[in-house]
Amino acid sequence: MKWQSVLPQQCILLMTCLLMALEAVPIDIDKTKVKGEAHAEGEKIENPDTGLYYDEYLRQVIDVLETDKHFREKLQTADIEEIKSGKLSRELDLVSHHVRTRLDELKRQEVARLRMLIKAKMDSVQDTGLDHQALLKQFEHLNHQNPDTFEPKDLDMLIKAATSDLENYDKTRHEEFKKYEMMKEHERREYLKTLDEEKRHREESKFEEMKKKHGDHPKVHHPGSKDQLKEVWEEADGLDPNEFDPKTFFKLHDVNNDGFLDEQELEALFTKELEKVYDPKNEEDDMVEMEEERLRMREHVMNEVDINKDRLVTLEEFLRATEKKEFLEPDSWETLDQQQLFTEEELKEFESHISQQEDELRKKAEDLQKQKEELQRQHDQLQAQKQELQQVVKQMEQKKLQQGNPPAGPAGELKFQPPGEHKVGDTPNHPAGGDQPLPPGHVQEPAARTDQVHR
Repeated sequence: MKWQSVLPQQCILLMTCLLMALEAVPIDIDKTKVKGEAHAEGEKIENPDTGLYYDEYLRQVIDVLETDKHFREKLQTADIEEIKSGKLSRELDLVSHHVRTRLDELKRQEVARLRMLIKAKMDSVQDTGLDHQALLKQFEHLNHQNPDTFEPKDLDMLIKAATSDLENYDKTRHEEFKKYEMMKEHERREYLKTLDEEKRHREESKFEEMKKKHGDHPKVHHPGSKDQLKEVWEEADGLDPNEFDPKTFFKLHDVNNDGFLDEQELEALFTKELEKVYDPKNEEDDMVEMEEERLRMREHVMNEVDINKDRLVTLEEFLRATEKKEFLEPDSWETLDQQQLFTEEELKEFESHISQQEDELRKKAEDLQKQKEELQRQHDQLQAQKQELQQVVKQMEQKKLQQGNPPAGPAGELKFQPPGEHKVGDTPNHPAGGDQPLPPGHVQEPAARTDQVHR
């Protein structure tokens, strides 16, 4: 089905069929080798990650919408402009209650996930008083004003956000790769500064030798040319190169049988060419550069073949490309090692930025160290005060003992009774009516009767 190929490319084909079952094979799998593996009808092929931070949410929404027969039929007849304009989103009002309920649940889960991300980020900088509703505005793939239900506006926003983000995805990858290469060169130069002249000369010689070794590889065919495709036909498909047929080739490599060659299916065609240049066992070969080379090849073929720029290659577009002169007599292909990836000015600007970041980190580290030292000083001060108080208490107790005053217990009671004092409840052995014992031989007079009448 047409709509079962795209999500991984981009939402023009997310939504060229919004809801394409995402049946593209990961780019690190050579699809040309699966010709003998028949997939059961309806079986889904594992998809590569789109690279979007809301990738899982996007896929779950698509999977749920696919279960609604009405929406699925509308999708199959919709064109790209209807999808991008939001017209398709209005069909959401007609899907079943069960589907809407499930979409509501997915949205609530996504909002909760985003709030957790916001809180984790703010906690890392010890911020308080978070306004989650305001911070949710930065996420453009859902309607943050209604966090509980999934409405047509949510579908419209999801389509537009994914379309825009995926269109910029390749550009972002190129920028990240350039930074990666500049960082490599920066670190190499910084390392050389730490060496003496002899060792530095040895390292530079080794570096030049590795560059030369990496550049010594078989000729790389122009991506999408007849020579390149025939090599896949022969070595990967195991077919006679003299019987090469573009139409058969297209159907062979349309792995999910949706009538298109999507970006992942195209990238898989370049594996043989990339293996000529990159070997993970070789120290001089960088696998990050290999993936950048793969991306460059795919972009080149798309620019040459994809006439309507929907990031899918139809059979008609493919066959039309095979009729061009460039297909039979292409220009030579320059690999990354033959190109200048950045200028000295760009490298200096990059290093300046790194230096600035290092200064900021150093300042933060110094501030943290000062805070640590201040806390330690306060801790030491409190410990000293505690010891002083303990010493004062000890001296007071010793002074009381010296003066004959017993030290007080925890509740203020005396720890022992001085001579002549008795605890409550003790009965002294004294005669009645007197406080002192009688001398020997003295008889105590009886006490007067209380009922005697006094005259």
